[in-house]
Amino acid sequence: MNSSETSILAVVFDLDGTLLDTERATKGVLKEFLAKDYCLPLSPDEYMMEIMPMYRESWAHAKALPEAKISYQQGSKEYFSVILGSDQIKSGKPSPDIYTEAAKRMGVNVACCLVIEDSSVGVRAAKDAKMKVVAIPSRGEADCSTIADTILHSLLEFRPELWGLPQFQDWIDNALPIEPIYISSVYRDGSISEVEEDHKSALPDQIVGVYFGRTKVDMHQVLKVVVSIGRYHCCRTAKRKMQMCLVDGKNLMANQQLELMLVGYIQELNSKGPRTTDMEIFEEVKSIARRSLDSPMFIHHSTILPAANVVEK
Repeated sequence: MNSSETSILAVVFDLDGTLLDTERATKGVLKEFLAKDYCLPLSPDEYMMEIMPMYRESWAHAKALPEAKISYQQGSKEYFSVILGSDQIKSGKPSPDIYTEAAKRMGVNVACCLVIEDSSVGVRAAKDAKMKVVAIPSRGEADCSTIADTILHSLLEFRPELWGLPQFQDWIDNALPIEPIYISSVYRDGSISEVEEDHKSALPDQIVGVYFGRTKVDMHQVLKVVVSIGRYHCCRTAKRKMQMCLVDGKNLMANQQLELMLVGYIQELNSKGPRTTDMEIFEEVKSIARRSLDSPMFIHHSTILPAANVVEK
């Protein structure tokens, strides 16, 4: 929460990893680079000349994070008053140049700017620019918490009103529509485990909280569900911990394979994270999910899951 009396007049978003899921888009670049034959040794400049085109090609396929709701569609730039890249300033992060230049172009004092970042170098750059910072750290960026003003698990947790900004108008009856997230999973005693394809998760690091959607349990039946998604750190990796309950109280078989489609967000997880006992307080959450999934805003999603002769229960 903003404890300063300085009014926030501008919000500055980092792009890579905050609005766009560039981390997963570029995950295989280094492996692909190492598989090629080169005349070694390579100088730093030669290395950059070889690998940067590969990164640029991958960046072109980066998708918006589900909570960002933007893409490279025509007209998306109109949502931003200033767009600034590292090639337009003297020094990149952790230098504050890009943030001080953004404030200058917007005509706003740096003390009146709020930055949304996902990396420690970005947070450091924004703080050196004398700006307030909300950090949404991805895996391996835990040190953001030592210097950022606020730490969130997901952009969906951001509450602009806490910073003196207008509230979001996207919420509908305590539910926030998101771009659909598809997860292949296996159900076991209230918990679900993701079935990863080529050892790649369908979930960006920033997908944390309580969501709702639908699951296909067989070729003829789709059910409404609430899913809590958290993560806990073990052996330096962020592993998913997910629980699921059916909105209408039906039972599923153990080890049942499910196709999930999450279409809405309800709330952040409590400080204790997702636990079995949390399912006892899901009645209100299930009520929100039920009303939302029956509303026109969400009901069209029921036809997206690939099932034949689907009957929703």
